[in-house]
Amino acid sequence: MKLYYFPGACPLVTHIALEWIGKPYETERLTREQTKEPAYLKLNPAGAVPTLVDGDFVLTQSAAILDYLAELHPEAKLLGDTPRDRAETRRWLSLCNSDIHRTFNLVFNAPYYSGGDETMGKTLAAKAGEKLKSLFAIANDRLKGRDWLTGQRSVADPYLFVMLMWADAKQITLPGMEELRKFQQRLQADPGVQAALKAQGLI
Repeated sequence: MKLYYFPGACPLVTHIALEWIGKPYETERLTREQTKEPAYLKLNPAGAVPTLVDGDFVLTQSAAILDYLAELHPEAKLLGDTPRDRAETRRWLSLCNSDIHRTFNLVFNAPYYSGGDETMGKTLAAKAGEKLKSLFAIANDRLKGRDWLTGQRSVADPYLFVMLMWADAKQITLPGMEELRKFQQRLQADPGVQAALKAQGLI
């Protein structure tokens, strides 16, 4: 099993999940230029990361990869035991993937979406930052009285952790969100998280 990634990008979520699962895997670090080369485009036509290759099975899109890994390794208990448990995991995974991550795209790529208009780009990034604060507030409220988003460790948790890393990198302040900061500190100290961060050269 091989994971293709950029350091600190969303494949870090899968990297952490693989560490938590504890089965053998390998990784390949890519440059953005390499993702546009024909050999990689055969694996991932979008020219993006992550891509997971498991034998003759090639899978793209973070949420699908995380769901697959959790289903493949039920012993790791990263999805949930019952239909309701699994639905809760997928709900919080969707918040991170479909809402928070998507909104970060507007922050990282404001010049593209503004057509190169610097003023519009700044406005777009600022509005996206405000939206992110409201989305993170939902997660903060959810974590009150919980160590994990669903009550037990799941594939949604490393996604939230990586999104918090991005918030810090883009200086998006989250005042008063103490539950998120406690969660971030717990994850930062986790051996699997530490291993993935070290492997990607992030610590």
